[in-house]
Amino acid sequence: MKLLDKIASYHEDHPFYTFEFFPPKTEQGFENLLDRISRLAILKPLAVSITWGAGGSTMERSLDLAGLTQKEFGIVTIMHLTCTNMLQGTVDSALRAAKERGIENILALRGDPPRGEEYWIPTDPRFSHAVDLVKYIKSTPEFSDFCVGVAAYPDGHTDRDADEDGEIEHLKAKVDAGASFIITQLFYDVDNFLRWVGKVRAKGIQVPIIPGIMPLQTYSSFLRLTKLCGTRVPDFLLKDLEQIKHDDQKVKDYGVKLAIQMIRRLTTEGRIPGVHFCTLNLEKSVQRVIEGLQWTNSSSPKVANKLIAETPGTIIHAPQPDSDLIISPHSALDSAASKLTNHPPIDIDAGKGEVNNAATWDEFPNGRFGDFKSPAYGDPNPWNSSVIPHQSLQEWGHPKTFNDLTNIFLRYLHSEIPTTPFSPFPLSPESLTILSYVEKLTKNGWWTVGSQPAVNGADSSDEVVGWGPTGGYVYQKSFVEFFVEEQDLEKIETKIRERGGGWVDYFAGNLQGECRTNVPEGGRNAVTWGVFPGQEIAQSTIIEKESFLAWADEAFSIWAEWASYYPPKSPERELLDGVRTKRWLILS
Repeated sequence: MKLLDKIASYHEDHPFYTFEFFPPKTEQGFENLLDRISRLAILKPLAVSITWGAGGSTMERSLDLAGLTQKEFGIVTIMHLTCTNMLQGTVDSALRAAKERGIENILALRGDPPRGEEYWIPTDPRFSHAVDLVKYIKSTPEFSDFCVGVAAYPDGHTDRDADEDGEIEHLKAKVDAGASFIITQLFYDVDNFLRWVGKVRAKGIQVPIIPGIMPLQTYSSFLRLTKLCGTRVPDFLLKDLEQIKHDDQKVKDYGVKLAIQMIRRLTTEGRIPGVHFCTLNLEKSVQRVIEGLQWTNSSSPKVANKLIAETPGTIIHAPQPDSDLIISPHSALDSAASKLTNHPPIDIDAGKGEVNNAATWDEFPNGRFGDFKSPAYGDPNPWNSSVIPHQSLQEWGHPKTFNDLTNIFLRYLHSEIPTTPFSPFPLSPESLTILSYVEKLTKNGWWTVGSQPAVNGADSSDEVVGWGPTGGYVYQKSFVEFFVEEQDLEKIETKIRERGGGWVDYFAGNLQGECRTNVPEGGRNAVTWGVFPGQEIAQSTIIEKESFLAWADEAFSIWAEWASYYPPKSPERELLDGVRTKRWLILS
């Protein structure tokens, strides 16, 4: 069904909502996401949307996931589709594959060209902007029956190529080309959004506008995503978060309350007909928001505990046996036996394997290497590389030699520059505690891109290393990530064999996908975990081969993006391309 028709036929007594998911990087993450979607489907979203990786990098997984949500779950599905940086013919193939899967809705996006776009040429000359994709779909008989939506940016597009009026003109051009609905980028400033909607409507744009809502998960992810998206953050929000930023549970609870407040204002003051939840493949916060709004359906009732009693005794006005509050022993036994008989078998390999934890076991991701079984594994932008070109040229300069690169990484360690292509924020306070060791590696030409110190039972609210709810204790094993030449890798391997004593593990990978390690096949190493009141031990950072190789791919792609800032055949580009093709990433 087309989303526009679905919206027109919606007659519930509350606004509609849609969910957004991205395809996880691993097979087990993908399978567990399907379980998660099946649980969220009980909330009866109007539709779901499935994201699309830059340049079609997630094409097969995006199509597979979109096909499953459409056909297997029976949920109206919107498939995101980018048109730039795609090989010619890929757009047509994707649209045909979507039709074959019964998908009738496309969110048409430009997509991000490689950084250094002054040297970027669209791979498929038909498409330079999202409006080109909208026009193409609606003017091509084979695809014209798709219901097409487009994106909008209430806080301004991250490229900042145009002012607000110019961006609204671009939005109108997309609607005039045939777009039937608008989904906005995430935002937190409701006043600004409502003002922006007024300007959009005044421009004559009358299609449904569906605001993107992303409940806060952790303080660090909030900073990362708002920087990546260029989101305007109200002063009150920064002030509120400053007081609770070291307690992940309080941040998550605050995020739920904030989302509820925002949605109530949007749907009353702004008369917005529905909202779009950016789930990040997590379920609990979204579920809590919908429950807090009292938008849940009666098909998902809460189960209350009952008192098992033969008779109500002598209590005046006591409820009778088998009422909502009391159940007889015989009925309780029958109920328990029936539920055990009809309960589906537990898949021990799926997530943590405990039914009661299925929704929450990965709620506190902490670091790049989460559990590869998690549906949320494979953040769409895990390296958070969102630095704009002029920062690259001004802060990083024009590296032409290995020494130039070493100096860039050292300047970052010494806080002389605030970012590197691998680190969008200044060096973390916990890495500062091992600065001398990281500095020694970097001076040796082994450029470090990630590290953490060992921690033994620190308070979970510790300002430097704490995470998760208060009242707990957190633990860490130390590790460091860095790039080296192959001959240096061989020396490191020899040292680990001769002097590691079985205590030092490592993974090493290169651009070609080779992996060298001393970790047994299938081995997993929890390097960050926490113990919290009333909860299982939470293992938030887990390193194993599959996750390492996934992030190694991201790491080497960043070298390519960095190189694209500079003209072809320039010394800078040749240096960075050479590093990408010849160096190894080590995690130890």
